Amino acid sequence: MLGHPRGLFVLFFAEMWERFSFYGMRALLIFYLTQHFLFGDGEAAGIYASYGALVYLMPVLGGLVADRFLGFRKAVVFGAILLCIGHFGMALEGSPARVVAGAAVRDDAALQTFYLSLAFIIIGVGFLKPSISSIVGQLYSSEDPRRDGGFTIFYMGINVGAMTASLVCGYLGQTYGWGYGFGLAGIGMLAGLVTFIRGQHLFGQAGKPPDAGLLATSTRFGVSRELTIYACGLAAVLVAWQLMQWRSLVGDLLIAAAAVTVLGILWFSFTRCDREERDRMLVVLYLTVVSVVFWSLFEQAGTSLNLFTERNVDKTVLGLSLQASQFQSLNPAFIILLAPLFSWGWVVLSKRGWEPSTPAKFGLGVVQVGLGFAALVYGASQADEHGVVSLAWLVLAYLLHTTGELCLSPVGLSMVTKLSVPRVAGLMMGVWFLSSAFSHYVAGLIARAASVDVDVGTTVDAVTSLPVYAEMFSFLAQVAVVVGLLVMLTAPLVKRFMHQS
Repeated sequence: MLGHPRGLFVLFFAEMWERFSFYGMRALLIFYLTQHFLFGDGEAAGIYASYGALVYLMPVLGGLVADRFLGFRKAVVFGAILLCIGHFGMALEGSPARVVAGAAVRDDAALQTFYLSLAFIIIGVGFLKPSISSIVGQLYSSEDPRRDGGFTIFYMGINVGAMTASLVCGYLGQTYGWGYGFGLAGIGMLAGLVTFIRGQHLFGQAGKPPDAGLLATSTRFGVSRELTIYACGLAAVLVAWQLMQWRSLVGDLLIAAAAVTVLGILWFSFTRCDREERDRMLVVLYLTVVSVVFWSLFEQAGTSLNLFTERNVDKTVLGLSLQASQFQSLNPAFIILLAPLFSWGWVVLSKRGWEPSTPAKFGLGVVQVGLGFAALVYGASQADEHGVVSLAWLVLAYLLHTTGELCLSPVGLSMVTKLSVPRVAGLMMGVWFLSSAFSHYVAGLIARAASVDVDVGTTVDAVTSLPVYAEMFSFLAQVAVVVGLLVMLTAPLVKRFMHQS
């Protein structure tokens, strides 16, 4: 099919449905927290941030277990089962919170089910996300010229799933009830699991356990290693369940991990590397920090930008009134439209010697995310007397954020693999995932600073919320543009430290 292994299209649809479930839930999460459980903006942002941080941290551990013991196929199936449980658990909304004597009274059983469901999703993503991508890579030899095209097709499935989920799950959840949106996300995940299981025969040897005999042997407790791994996975769900309720601990762990990681990389670079290796490692560390700035701002999409859309944006399109969560579809839609253009454009610029260096692309990405917030600030200045902003400014912001993502995200993993010292390449890939987790936590802190303070259960007035968002977006725009320009100005110097022609 299209000159690619048939197994690629099984993985395409499996990943499409997995991303459908993940982004369908993500589009609704901040509204579920603020409107169903009546959490304030700040506390809701903290829950969202802890969830996002753990979701991006777990693939480091899940990928390691799959790579060394379980095999990618079994890891995908186990992760998908956990995700199905989590998404269907989210559909059990319980009784809505109510206000009694100025305080929110919540259904404790429903709240604990919610936290437990998030924990299943966190661990499920940890097993599935790195494993399914690894199977794609194993369908091709390292010299196969179809390899990059295969990954392009695969990642298109991610964005198709993300776009349709935001439109459909977002609409159902905010129009008919949260359980409908979350339930449909669960059905999507179940469809992905069935697709993967039924199509496994098309993978050949890809994704099988590295040592099936070792996996079947018993541990000293008389249980096979495979069952022991599954038991540990379920135990990890219980740990994640508690971490979602002790969210300050998540932040402390991430800060400690980041500090130890940076110090460890610096020690290794200066004591175990020659000059050229040291320079390249320092570039990886530097650009990873730049990526944290970018993703911390970009991930406002799920929190402060989502709430801004709900409260302050005219959501009417061609006479139809859309739900705020549905506008999460703009980013994946723009990626589908623009990714081929960017891919072609870099090639054309490279042939003419005009292609920006990797550091310059990072700088361009950060500048554009800042310009996206600047567009929202200008749009806020043009709001009507009711505090409502034209939809065009939101669309422009998402467009600029997406073009920034296309400048930075595709080259990030490539940069890590090319510049890292081979003997620590796996560790540096883990550092890249850790930076994503840290970015989501920082994004939550930013969103908390943009929270609108009102009494519990009180509807936020658009006129009241508009200046709060405008002030925060203005600050983010200034920081991003200044940081991005500095990165671009120093790009020629940083390029020299990469020691590449």
